[in-house]
Amino acid sequence: MIDLQANLELQRTLVLILDLGGTFAFALSGAMAGIRRRLDLFGVLVLSFAASTSGGILRDLLIGATPPAALKDWRYLTVSLVAGVSAFFWSAWIERLRNPVRLLDAMGLALFAVAGTEKALAFGLSPLMAALLGMLTGIGGGVARDVLLAEIPAVLRSDLYAVAALVGAGIVAGGHMLNVPVIVSALCGGLVCFSLRMMAIRWGWHLPVAGGREPP
Repeated sequence: MIDLQANLELQRTLVLILDLGGTFAFALSGAMAGIRRRLDLFGVLVLSFAASTSGGILRDLLIGATPPAALKDWRYLTVSLVAGVSAFFWSAWIERLRNPVRLLDAMGLALFAVAGTEKALAFGLSPLMAALLGMLTGIGGGVARDVLLAEIPAVLRSDLYAVAALVGAGIVAGGHMLNVPVIVSALCGGLVCFSLRMMAIRWGWHLPVAGGREPP
């Protein structure tokens, strides 16, 4: 019983750390995308918050963890605002990274895919459903960011976006089935998701694209 409680506490702590890390990465990604579209400070902060919390809110609503953690825990809003303000005033420094929006987006994707899967498992979902929910958690922030910027969401057109999240989430769910330590499966799932996404960007890996004539 003590070991079970310790494992649950470790899982909750891990989910919180991954959630806040993903929140920061997606908040920076959303803020940088807004800055590139020349939004004002308020617009950048709104985009930062939406991009960093949408996936987690969707996850919590689907598993019945209400109110969602992003709306009841002040740390999510604080992390989002700090990231947004930092990006707004130091965007030139962040731009020194090669393609920072994609890099930060890949980091957020990996962190949220793992966190979403772990939290779904903690709430008793089957490994298959937990992996699917982990994927939804990972892609939710990017979809919200792109929709607010009136763009086609990257998940519908990008190089192995949702697939990378699903693979990472699947590794976490598989580790749970095989009784692999939580830290090990989370680390492996996150690294594989991030690496797969970055390799897809680097070498242009993508799924088959719908054929037909180009629209005018």
